[in-house]
This record gives sequence, C-alpha cells and structure tokens, in this order.
Amino acid sequence: MLSALKTTPETARPTSTLLRWLPLACLLGGLAAFFALGLDAYVNFATLARHRAELLRWVQANALLAPLVYIVVYIAAVGFSLPGGVLLTLTGGFLFGPIFGALCAIVGATGGATAVYLAARTALGDRLRAQAGTALQRMQEGFRRDAFSYLLVLRLVPLFPFFLVNIVPAFAGVPTRIYVLATFIGIIPGTFVFASVGNGLGAVFDAGQTPDLGLLAKPEILLPLIGLALLALIPVGYRYWKGRADG
Repeated sequence: MLSALKTTPETARPTSTLLRWLPLACLLGGLAAFFALGLDAYVNFATLARHRAELLRWVQANALLAPLVYIVVYIAAVGFSLPGGVLLTLTGGFLFGPIFGALCAIVGATGGATAVYLAARTALGDRLRAQAGTALQRMQEGFRRDAFSYLLVLRLVPLFPFFLVNIVPAFAGVPTRIYVLATFIGIIPGTFVFASVGNGLGAVFDAGQTPDLGLLAKPEILLPLIGLALLALIPVGYRYWKGRADG
C-alpha cells in the first residue's frame, strides 16, 4: 500500500519542472494581461495630473496605509516588468516628499527586482549554467567573483534597461544577498533625483507642462554617477593588478 503511494522519479520530474517555471510564468502572465487589458494607456503624466487631488486626499487620510500600498504597487510593477518605473518614482516624491518618497521607491524597486531575479534563477538559471560552454563558464565565474562591483555599476549608471539587469545576474549565479544589496545601494542616487523632481510636480502640472525625464543624462547628474561607478570598480581593478603582479 505504501509503495503504491510513493512518487516515482518519472512522475516527480514533471511536477518539479512545473513548480520551477510557475513563478516566471506568473510574472510573464501578469505582463501579458497588463497590455491585453489596455492598462498601459493609463501609465502617463496626464493620468497622474487628472487624479492628483484624489490621490493627495487619500494619502492624507491614510498616512500609514498609503506608503505600504505604494510599495506593493511598485513591487508589482517591477516584478511584472511593467513600463512606468520613472513615473512611479516621481509619484512617490509627489505624494510622500523627496526623502520618504525615495525610500519607499527604493524598497519597492528592490523588492520587485528581487522577485524577477528569483523567478528567472528558479526557472532557467541552473539549467543554463549546466549547459554553458567553457568560455561562458569562465565569464560567469569572473562576474560572480566581482558581482557586487559589476552590479553596482549597472545600477548606478543606467547603461541597460532595468528589467534586463534584473535577469542577467540570475543566469550568472550571483548570490541573492549580493544581488539585493547591490541593487538597493545602486538605485539610491537616481531614485532620490527623480523623487526630488516629483516633489515639484504640482507646480509643473499647474503650468501645463511635464517634467524633464532626461535628468540623468545631464552632466551635473551623470558625471557624479559615473564617478561613483568608477569607485565601485576599484576592487575589480585592484584584483586584476594584483593577479598580474603575482603572475
């Protein structure tokens, strides 16, 4: 009787595969549903300007609940890789002020990015690493060795789309704690910049304008970020120099 109830490897394998793909499938399904329902049409400054009075009243009436709802929405938006991350950060600054709004956005973005990373690692990470060739394995080992520095640079200077940087470390086998820490620290400067702009959205809307989203490309913003990125690469350069000297 007991032997008949035992799960054989043949029946366990499909179940294990299904569970491994389930988190990633849910995230992809959420992204598909977002566009299928036409919700992307509401992710713009016009929608925020039209409902800003109601939002401000709701935040004022729900001082404790509002930040939690905002963080959950941000986690969902990043987790499902939805467009509008910058708009959400600006909204955080508009609703909660530049400092608290930025902190809420940082927590939400880090949580959402971690969800994507874990889903991708669970579904594909181990299999891709197992099938990787020698050259790719060496590249992965190099990335893992200096993962914190590399991720910090990618977060500080937006060279690649945010969702792409969320996924690639999962394939390289970057430890979760390093991924979370580098993401949290790396998005702080840019988030505070946009939250500070969001704090003044009321005056921008009153003037019938939209905020300048090219802020990070301006020299006074970009150059300090590049400086921080170069500082983050110092450990990588030191290890390379030490390796050459020892060799």
